Order: sequence, then C-alpha cells, then structure tokens
Amino acid sequence: MGDTENGEKARKTVFVTVGTTLFDALVRAVDSLEVKQELLKRGYTHLVIQMGRGSYTPTKSGGEDGSLAVDFFTFSSSIADYLRSASLVISHAGSGSIFETLRLGKPLIVVVNEDLMDNHQIELAEELAERKHLYCARPQTLHQTIESMDLESLLPYPPEAKLVVIDLGAHCSVLSPIDHVIDFERSIDKMSNFHLSLSVKEGGSLV
Repeated sequence: MGDTENGEKARKTVFVTVGTTLFDALVRAVDSLEVKQELLKRGYTHLVIQMGRGSYTPTKSGGEDGSLAVDFFTFSSSIADYLRSASLVISHAGSGSIFETLRLGKPLIVVVNEDLMDNHQIELAEELAERKHLYCARPQTLHQTIESMDLESLLPYPPEAKLVVIDLGAHCSVLSPIDHVIDFERSIDKMSNFHLSLSVKEGGSLV
C-alpha cells in the first residue's frame, strides 16, 4: 500500500512555506530530526522548504537509504505549483497562504510566529483550527502535531464563503470567512492605534 507498480514508494511531498517573512524557527523545526522522523513515519517521502529571508539553511538530502529527501529555495514568483503537488502543507500564518492552501483542498498545518508584534494571525489560525479546517502549531510543538494529526478529520473549507477583508493599511491585512467571523474585540484592543476598515468580497483572489 502506497507503493507504485514497480515496487517504489509513491511520492508524498510536504511543502513548507514562510512567504516573504523571516521565520527561521519554523525552518529549523522542519529541518529537525524529530520532525523529519515523524514525517517519514506518516509515509511522506519528500520535504520542500521555501525559506524566505531567513539565515538558517536546511540540510539537503537526496533521500538515500530510505531517508526523507529534502530540498529548499528562498523565493519563487509563484508557489501555486508547489501547493498543488503537495500532500501536506506546513505554512506560516499569513492569510494569503492559509486561504490559498485551503481552497486547493490541501491538508494544512499552520505554524504561528509568536515573535511578531500585534500578531492577529494567531487568532485567525486558531479559529480555523477550532473549526477543523487546519491544524495550528508552534515551532516547538510541530513534531507533536504531526505525530497526532488525523487528516481525515479535517473539514473542507467552503469555497463559496464570503470574505471579510480587514485592512490595516501598511501593516497587514486579514481575511476571514464572513460566516466564520472571529470575535475581534481582543484584536481591536491590541490594534487600537491602527485605522481599521472593513469591506466584503465574495470569492475572488486573495490580497
């Protein structure tokens, strides 16, 4: 089971993306022996890491002797092909990466960067995890999330869902399904110095 007709193991790729951010803690976590061992136990064969502006360089591997094949790159003009070919996506908590992955129907683990100031992305990731659209982890708990995850329990993200776009000017923007609106009181308290405007979109591309 999981092998090709000639007896070779079927390719199952894990794609890791940090977007345009610097998130060395995530890159280090997925490059750790414990995470790679958990991925192997779950039947994954290849690990591709988009490392962004980070300074930590993962260890490349050709997958000899049954080990996990590992490759990495900094940036790409589009990660759509990587997402489509992935069997599992591990992503930073950027709203664009989250919703693009969910709309492709890919299993997703979102890893929160707790070093960011005024990190509204934590609430977005945790809300979607609570609604069983994805798993949410921290770099230090990623191996435990992989070990315990049940991908069959994840619920599809509704592609027809309307979006609430929360525009924070030059700082960031958040996207959330309007029928899954998070209680933003805590976020608004944290972001009281920002100009907050709301608009509604139906479907369409992410910003």
